[in-house]
Amino acid sequence: MIALLVVAAALAQTPLIPRELLLGNPERASPKLSPDGKQLGWLAPDAKGVLQVWVKPLAAADKEAVAVTKDDKRPVRIYQWSEDSNVLLYLQDFGGDENFHLFAVELSSMNVRDLTPFQGVRAIDLETRGKCPDFAFVGLNLRDRKQFDLHRISLKTGAVELDTQNPGDVARWLIDANCQVRGAEALLPDGGVELRVRDTVKAPWRSLIKVGLEESVSLLGFSLDGKSAFITTSVSTDTDRLVEKNLKTGSERLLAQNPRSDVRDVLLHPTRFTAQAVQFDIAGKPEWTLIETSIAKDFEGLKALGAGVPSVVSRDRADGVWVVLLTSDAAPRKFYLWDRAAKKGTLLFSVQPKLDGMALQPLSPVALKSRDGLDLNGYLMRPAGEKKKGPLVLVVHGGPWARDEWNFDPRLQLLANRGYAVLKVNYRGSTGYGKKFLNAGNKQWGLKMHDDLLDAVEWAVAEGIADPKKVCIYGGSYGGYAALAAAAFTPDVFKCAVDIVGPVNLLTLLATVPPYWASMKGKFDMRIGNPADPKDLELLKKASPLNAADKIRIPVLIGQGANDPRVKQAESEQIVAAMEKNGLGVNYVVYPDEGHGFARPENNTDFMARTEAFLAENLGGRAEPMPKEGKVPGSTGVVKWVKPRANK
Repeated sequence: MIALLVVAAALAQTPLIPRELLLGNPERASPKLSPDGKQLGWLAPDAKGVLQVWVKPLAAADKEAVAVTKDDKRPVRIYQWSEDSNVLLYLQDFGGDENFHLFAVELSSMNVRDLTPFQGVRAIDLETRGKCPDFAFVGLNLRDRKQFDLHRISLKTGAVELDTQNPGDVARWLIDANCQVRGAEALLPDGGVELRVRDTVKAPWRSLIKVGLEESVSLLGFSLDGKSAFITTSVSTDTDRLVEKNLKTGSERLLAQNPRSDVRDVLLHPTRFTAQAVQFDIAGKPEWTLIETSIAKDFEGLKALGAGVPSVVSRDRADGVWVVLLTSDAAPRKFYLWDRAAKKGTLLFSVQPKLDGMALQPLSPVALKSRDGLDLNGYLMRPAGEKKKGPLVLVVHGGPWARDEWNFDPRLQLLANRGYAVLKVNYRGSTGYGKKFLNAGNKQWGLKMHDDLLDAVEWAVAEGIADPKKVCIYGGSYGGYAALAAAAFTPDVFKCAVDIVGPVNLLTLLATVPPYWASMKGKFDMRIGNPADPKDLELLKKASPLNAADKIRIPVLIGQGANDPRVKQAESEQIVAAMEKNGLGVNYVVYPDEGHGFARPENNTDFMARTEAFLAENLGGRAEPMPKEGKVPGSTGVVKWVKPRANK
């Protein structure tokens, strides 16, 4: 009892961090140098609170930054400079439909043009090259909504020209230093991948590497002379390694590998087209392995910027100045301007400077065993001063072919600040830990993938971290599916569940994916299940929370974007209707201007406010009160509350 009182006292002395500071707009974010090194762009909110791209000359300290984009409602999040530094390019969708258009801002006139003004068409993989500064390359499903052809767009005239037509299975195109489309990643019917190359644009395509689903390969780019390619591959090893492959002889030169980690990131020089450094996951944290000694003193100097992991996110064409991101777990992201000649870093800004000095908590790597002997890696955050067991929120990542990482996560900080221990685990099927671990998740939705989550909870209970009667599960996309699966399949383990855009019926999920996911059907058949196979059909039915909705007896909170192209609103509607029919309580919130997740900070903050209240009611933690209006100002959330009638 004394120990619990000490914990409660420590938490009571920790100030309640306002949601707005953690989840609202960044003050500034995503800085990028123009290629000529004369201008700096970044994202920041305008007077209406909408994220725009701002630009400022680096040499004019007294000159005000100017917002060069003018979106009325939806934040701009993806942008880059043209190679001549005169045009700002950005991608934007409409209400979360993911049909991104490519826009161009002529900085001399501030004229904004939609370069891909095609209804229902999606622009992907924007690329530019220094040898053709007047053009941008982009994939468009203009000819056929199921596949992306590579187009060349003139930044002067806006003319859209078909460059390379998709044969039907290419998911990604690659361009060499001479502005030629020389590489392609194709998704095969059996779920495998084929890397294709051609020696010139007039030469026929040929297979460079062809592997099945059990392997992992990816083409990153070409050398400056075009004679070799940089590839990550798991062929002959468990984890991905980085190699430089000679396109004529097929020989490979090993550049970097780690027996316990896939390649996380590769630093490629933007004009010399060389691989300079590789990032692996070492003991749960990202760490760089240098390939080129020319940047060794730079990276040594970057370590002095502060606690955290540095990454080069932008640089000028002369490679004299870098923009460096410093990532930590218990501090907001910070960006620095790094002078390579002077080996000196200057702070540009903190993304959330108002959080500096607040009681933010560390994110500790943890390791545990699954019930069948697999190594599971994850991350734990505990409330300030807490050393004894208490309420736990299990946060499940989406994908599922993705991973949790060591970084600064505002959601976790909010939950810890409210009094909850937070646990994230990379369950089987997650990426980053080798092909055996990834493939162990094949056709295991609701089965061994779910067991891994249960084992993580059991570990937290055994370690004295979690009160077994106060555990909630929270997640988005696949994580939302996992939350609903927990409520339907193992309600005795969890006190409550929070789902954001999670599928509930795997048959309707697979039947309604976007048309441009057609080439991924083989992958889905092998990793999730093939509805045309009777055995898989039965598996998919059993793994669908909808079919066990009558077993749900814990409180559930559901958030859905009305325009979600991946997990349609009908998915959430199905489970809500089933729960209503069975007399079960459910909180259901729809955001009519969102898609697969909540991009507008007002909506993101609104749903987290509802999550706070929901968790406080069910687990007993603290909560910042909801505004008197019943929603966060500016949010478009439409609430459907079904009063509990028969929760057991």
